[in-house]
Amino acid sequence: METLKSIAQRIDHTYLKAYASKSDMDKLCEEAKIYGTKMVAINPVWVRYCKELLKDADIHVGAAIGFPLGQMTIEAKAFETEDAIKNGADEIDYVINISALKDKNYAYLEKEMQTIVDICKQNNVTSKVIFENCYLEKDEIRVMCDIALKCMPDYIKTSTGFGTGGATLEDVKFMKGCVGDKIKVKAAGGIRTFEDYMAYVKAGAERIGTSNTLNIIKEAKDEGIR
Repeated sequence: METLKSIAQRIDHTYLKAYASKSDMDKLCEEAKIYGTKMVAINPVWVRYCKELLKDADIHVGAAIGFPLGQMTIEAKAFETEDAIKNGADEIDYVINISALKDKNYAYLEKEMQTIVDICKQNNVTSKVIFENCYLEKDEIRVMCDIALKCMPDYIKTSTGFGTGGATLEDVKFMKGCVGDKIKVKAAGGIRTFEDYMAYVKAGAERIGTSNTLNIIKEAKDEGIR
């Protein structure tokens, strides 16, 4: 049975806007503490600051790497990952090189994913791979799932929320069907209501990335969930 706590523990409370300020981060972290979300999802420049704000709370700090386009070298993404972890990141969400996928350079994508996953494993940090499905065909999503089954990140993720589209139920079901219980699926982008939230959980998402946490929790309360 769902509780407000179990709902919040699936949420990565998100603020990734280019114009984020300290007051925005203060608000994000305070809300995360009030509702007990699993993580705050932020750009790497804020990792050290948010880690300090959350030092007495059991809430992870997650850094968005290669965000939002993924058009950096493997070496640049590796450095960004290591730097975020050094500053206190507990989780890493990185964007794949979509150009490499379109060019069918699968060896590159496997090397990129293995590099990031290995850094995370060595530091006991959760790894999530963002596919950005709005730009992909179904066979490309399947290829990325197959690569993930070789590299074994903790999660594969639908979207950045900055592309031309966000999560879809169809994509979550498809991704879950490809990886089964071996890798978890995170849905992000456009998830705004409690009804949305529950639909994605039922579709197989084990983590939800959203900037609409407060609305989701409010609507859950309105449904009588405590």
